[in-house]
Amino acid sequence: MEQNKKRVHRSWAMYDWANSVYNLVITTTFFPVYYNAVSGVKNYPDGVELFGCKFVNTALKDYVLGFAFLIIAFISPILSSIADYRGNKKKFMQFFCTMGSIACCGLFFFNKDNIGYGLLCFMLAAIGFWSSLVFYNSYLPEIADEKERDKLSAKGFSYGYVGSVLMQLIGFALVTFWPDKESATPVLITFLLVGLWWIGFAQISFKGLPKGKAMEQHPEYNIFLNGFHELKKVWKQVKQLKVLRNYLGAFFLYSIGVQTIMIVAVDFGDKVLQLPAVKLIVTVVIIQLVAILGAWIISRLSGIFGNIQVLIGVVCIWVGVCVFGYYMQTEMHFYGIAVVVGMVMGGIQSLSRSTYSKLMPATKDTASFFSFYDVTEKLAIVVGMFSFGFIEELTGSMRNSVLAVLSFFVLGGIMLVVTLLRAKKQNLQSTVV
Repeated sequence: MEQNKKRVHRSWAMYDWANSVYNLVITTTFFPVYYNAVSGVKNYPDGVELFGCKFVNTALKDYVLGFAFLIIAFISPILSSIADYRGNKKKFMQFFCTMGSIACCGLFFFNKDNIGYGLLCFMLAAIGFWSSLVFYNSYLPEIADEKERDKLSAKGFSYGYVGSVLMQLIGFALVTFWPDKESATPVLITFLLVGLWWIGFAQISFKGLPKGKAMEQHPEYNIFLNGFHELKKVWKQVKQLKVLRNYLGAFFLYSIGVQTIMIVAVDFGDKVLQLPAVKLIVTVVIIQLVAILGAWIISRLSGIFGNIQVLIGVVCIWVGVCVFGYYMQTEMHFYGIAVVVGMVMGGIQSLSRSTYSKLMPATKDTASFFSFYDVTEKLAIVVGMFSFGFIEELTGSMRNSVLAVLSFFVLGGIMLVVTLLRAKKQNLQSTVV
């Protein structure tokens, strides 16, 4: 029995190994660098035109990604409730994994003459990645006891960092040793390999994860309304659980900052500091390696001081990152802040997920509850991406956009303090406070 449990845990963590290559290579490094090169002022001096409007290229990418997350936030409650009722969450996870990996492979054909096509593949890959995570995250309370969740959640992120770094190094080697240094072919091959890596290693997870148990049907609702009915039920429960409600408010606010910084960091280094593409890619690899250690350290600290107190400390570090980021001018500044970001990046995501799983009530509706969590995160990204892109277009500088991100971290930190005080008043278990 214990051996089978370990196998399920490994299978679950392996999906992080499989899909994190998308998040690193496509969202964070190779795609932003390549996109900025083909859509920059050299090819589009007056801005990129789409649907009759002209945009700053990086702002347009922010808007497209924000729109993708708006779609994800809308469909995930429907999909997760269907998965809960029919017990087929693994099938949905497989579908979105396949869609995302195919979209990554499709980027092999992206060039300066089809910017719209490249952004479409970019958007579909995002929808595939994040929608599959709705079902992936919902497995956590089903396959792990409460005392195991912090460790297993951190294990998943660690697997993801190692796998993504390996794929990043493969892409870096292709770019470095390709005979024609001006050719885009090695980058395009990297996009293709990301899709193949994702779908290939995901099969290990799909083989080892349980299907899920079907729940009682609600015949008074059709298949689509059931999803919103479930979301409404979750919201009613959340409103009654004041600690959980406050925590989700804090999570929404600081997630705006975390996700936005992770997505736009390379754009900032490229456009504001004008760092070479190779150095940007190497920096992100360093971030991923440091993040493995950071996730492990923060997981251990949560066991000593409690989840919420550690989250407050980590958010304070993020505030410092934003302040320093606004003023940084040199390459060494960028490298220094990258190390700090790496230390807190994976830890805050891992600990946020496990903290939610501890605060949520005992329920069989795990997919619906984690759908609510994921919708909160996705709406945070929508706000972050649209505000960052809009402020850049309005003011002409990404530095001003960083100030907006800073304000979200400050508000999120305040909400975490409120959550901690309320949790202590209610005498919640020490692993949370």
